[in-house]
Amino acid sequence: MKICIIGTGSFGIALASNLIKNNNNVIMWSKFEEEINELNTTRICLKLNSYSIPDEIKFSSNMAEALKDAKIIVIAVPANFVYTTILEMKNFYNSNQHICIASKGMDENRGEFLHNIVKENLNTDKVCLISGPSFAIDIVENVPAGVTLASQNIETSKICEQALNNQLFKVVLTDDLIGISICGCVKNIIAIGSGIINGMGYPISTSALLITLALNDIKKLILCLGGKTESILELAGIGDIILTCTSIKSRNFSFGKVIGESNNQQVIDNYVHNNTVEGYYSLKNINKIVDNLHINTPFIKIMYDIVIEQKSKSALINYITK
Repeated sequence: MKICIIGTGSFGIALASNLIKNNNNVIMWSKFEEEINELNTTRICLKLNSYSIPDEIKFSSNMAEALKDAKIIVIAVPANFVYTTILEMKNFYNSNQHICIASKGMDENRGEFLHNIVKENLNTDKVCLISGPSFAIDIVENVPAGVTLASQNIETSKICEQALNNQLFKVVLTDDLIGISICGCVKNIIAIGSGIINGMGYPISTSALLITLALNDIKKLILCLGGKTESILELAGIGDIILTCTSIKSRNFSFGKVIGESNNQQVIDNYVHNNTVEGYYSLKNINKIVDNLHINTPFIKIMYDIVIEQKSKSALINYITK
């Protein structure tokens, strides 16, 4: 089937490399013509260790051309650009097309989960969300990886599973969009916390203690927002938490490590400016949600104080030892 990937970042290219293994016809779109020309000319993704992009993957800056006849549209732009991208798509989208959201986090300006933005603005329920322990570099290097695919539309679940699932890429289905969305947002916040612990010089045992305690905040959020707490045990839950919260490959963990190591706020601000740190923006939105719902989430509150309000890092140690 024809699949259009909106966005030409490293994760989008990694997904494209997996999709062509299943004999799908893949075209990737970006509004930046210079970027498209470079990808078409060099066929190299520098962010993926100079990965050589297969010839089967096409690139275009023409949205009408890219979306025409696509059975699946994969959204793989940063979370804060999903809304404006969806508005650009409206003139070319048709109701038979299925939307697979591969973007991470929440919309910072609207404080909304991405699946709600897509559903409301395209007026469709043919929406799924993928999340799980799958770094882009690992996917292109052909090691086993996987995702949870969440949708409340059975047809969308089956079609997107068929497109993605193969021997090296495991897809597990669920209907819990809320639980998977929360796991996908909060795991990045936990990863920042784990990185702070590491940067302060504490060992993996201390990080494991933090991660385990922080899971209580995820559970409370899922319950209050109407999701299923068993989603914590999915690939998008504990699977992604293990990966994101313990690996230096994780931008969120690395950001936390910078906070833990440095007392220079300019260094910390520069990291956010020069890298996509989903957890930084998710933290702002999740904090608003817990405030509005009056949920007692001590880990999220402490992380907000440290990361956003620039308060003492020692509060994190006090939280896990009290």
